[in-house]
Amino acid sequence: MKNKRKITRRTILKVLLTVYAFVSVCFTASAIDHLLSKEYPDISHCITLNDSWDIMINNTPYPDVSLDDFQFGNVNKGDTITMTTALPESLTRSENALLLHTRQCAVNVYVDTDQIYQYGLDRIDQNKTVGSGYLAVQLPQNYIGKTLKITLTASEDKAFTRFDPLRIYEWENIYRVLLTENRLPLFLGCFLMVFGLVVCCITVFALLFSGKFLRILCISVFSICIGLWTLCYYNVLMIFSIPLYTTCLLEYISLYLAPIPMVLYMREDVRALNQPFMYTIYKLLFVLQIAATTGTIFLHSVNVVHCAASLKYMQALIVCHLLYSIIVEFMNLRRSHQLVHRLFLLGVLILFACVSYDLLYYNLERYGGMSILPTKGIASFGLVLFIFFLIVSFYINLTQKMMQETERNSLIKSAYTDELTKLHNRRYCMEYMDRIMEMENPDYTVFCFDLNNLKVTNDTYGHAKGDLLIKSAAEVIDKAFSPYGIVARMGGDEFIAIAETGDSQKISTIIGEFQMCIDEKNVAIPDLHLSIAYGHASCSPKEYNFEKIYQMADNRMYENKQAIKRLSV
Repeated sequence: MKNKRKITRRTILKVLLTVYAFVSVCFTASAIDHLLSKEYPDISHCITLNDSWDIMINNTPYPDVSLDDFQFGNVNKGDTITMTTALPESLTRSENALLLHTRQCAVNVYVDTDQIYQYGLDRIDQNKTVGSGYLAVQLPQNYIGKTLKITLTASEDKAFTRFDPLRIYEWENIYRVLLTENRLPLFLGCFLMVFGLVVCCITVFALLFSGKFLRILCISVFSICIGLWTLCYYNVLMIFSIPLYTTCLLEYISLYLAPIPMVLYMREDVRALNQPFMYTIYKLLFVLQIAATTGTIFLHSVNVVHCAASLKYMQALIVCHLLYSIIVEFMNLRRSHQLVHRLFLLGVLILFACVSYDLLYYNLERYGGMSILPTKGIASFGLVLFIFFLIVSFYINLTQKMMQETERNSLIKSAYTDELTKLHNRRYCMEYMDRIMEMENPDYTVFCFDLNNLKVTNDTYGHAKGDLLIKSAAEVIDKAFSPYGIVARMGGDEFIAIAETGDSQKISTIIGEFQMCIDEKNVAIPDLHLSIAYGHASCSPKEYNFEKIYQMADNRMYENKQAIKRLSV
C-alpha cells in the first residue's frame, strides 16, 4: 500500500511539474511575442502598389492591370518584363523604401529616367544564380508623383507566373516589419540551429565512448539543416545584409542535405525488419540521395545547372524518403507494437502532411500562378514537431537499451559472482586461469585458502554462524589480496587469490598484511575464532604451467592446515 501511495505521489508530482513547465513556456513565449509585436500596428503602415500597372512581357504589352489579378504564362530564362506605374502623391514622408519580392530574376528600378537600384544583371551575364527573396529599394527624396519603372530579367526557366504585391514602407521600419511578420519562423529557426549545434558538439565527444549516440547526432545535424532552411526560406537572414543569392543558395543546400542524416537515422529501424528487400531499397535511396546532393552542388558550383532548376527533382526524392519511412515504421509497428515506433510514425505522418501541403502550395503558385491555399510555410512547424518526436523516441529507445544492458550486466555479474560472499566464483576463476595460460612469460603467484573449523562451527552454533565465518574470511582475503590481483571462492570453505607478481619480498609483505587482517577481524567480532590455512606458489622460468603451480599451492595449503591442527591439539 505504501509503495502504491509513493507511486501515485510521484505520478502526480510529475504531472504537476509537466503542466507547470508547459504553462511557463506558453506564458514566456506569449510575453516575448507581445514584446516584439506591440509596435507592429504603428510601424506596419504601408502603401500597396498593386493597381494601374503598364506591363510588357518581352514584346507583349498589358496596359492598366492589377497585380492581384494579373496572371501570365511561365517566364523562362532570358525573358524580360518591364513594369511602370505612377507613384502616389499621397505619401507624407520622403524617406521611404520599396519592398519587392523577386523570383529568380535580375532587377533594375528607375524613378523617371534615373536608375536608383540594380541587382543581378552581372551575375546573369556570368551564368550565375541570382536567387529569390525580398529586396529593399530606398527611394530618392523627390520621388513623389513620379513614374516608377521596374525591369525584370529571368535567370531560370519557369521562374514565376504572377507578381507579388509591391509595398512602400518607411525606410527605418522595413526590416522591423519583416522580422515581426516572420517572428515565429525566426524563433523556430534559431531554436533549431542552437539546439542542433549544442547537441552536435556534445554528441561528437560522446561518440568517442559509445556508438549508441549516433542517432542523436543525426537528429542534431538534421535540426541544423532545417533551422538554417527556415531562416533562409522566410528571408530572416536579410537583416544581416547577406546577399540574396547567398541566402538562396544556403536555403537549397540545407534542404538538400537534410534527408541524409534522416536516412542514417532510419538505418537501425530498417535493419530491425530483417527483410533484405527493404534494406536494398534503403541502400538505393541513401546512395541516390548522396549522389543527387553531391551532383547538384557540383553542377551549381560550375554554373552548369543551378540548384533552383533541380528543386522539383529533389522535392520528389524527399517525398520518396518520407513515404519509405512511413512504410518502414508501419512494418515495425506491426512487428513489435513499441511506443517508440508509434511516436516516430506519428512524427513522420505529421511531417509528410505539412511537406505535402507546402509542396502543393509552392507548385501551384510557381507553375500555376494560383494562391488558393490560405497559408504557406507550415512545413517548419511540422519539422519542429517531427524533431520533438524524434528526440522523445530516441530517449525512450535509449532508455530501453540502457535497461536491457543493465539487466544483461546484472545477469553476467550474477553468473560470475558468489552469492554469499560477493566475490568472484569458480567459473570466473577458471576463465581467468585460461587467460593466464595463454599469456607469454606470465608473472603471478597463486594462493590457496581453506577455512578452519567450519564444520565444527556449523554443527555447534548453526549455519548462520558458519555463514558469518565464511563471509568474514572472504572479507579478510579480499582486503589483503584484491589490490594485487583477483580473489574468488572456489566453493564451500575454499578460496583462491591470484596475485600478479612473483617477487618474493612483495609476497612476504602481502602475507603479513593478510595475517594482520585476520587479527583485526577477530578483534572486531568477539568469539569469531577466524583461522585460515593457506599455501602459495609462484611461476618461475622453469615452471609456467598454471595447473602445476595451482597444485603446488594447494599442497602447501594442505600442509599448513595439518600444521595448524597439530598445534591446536
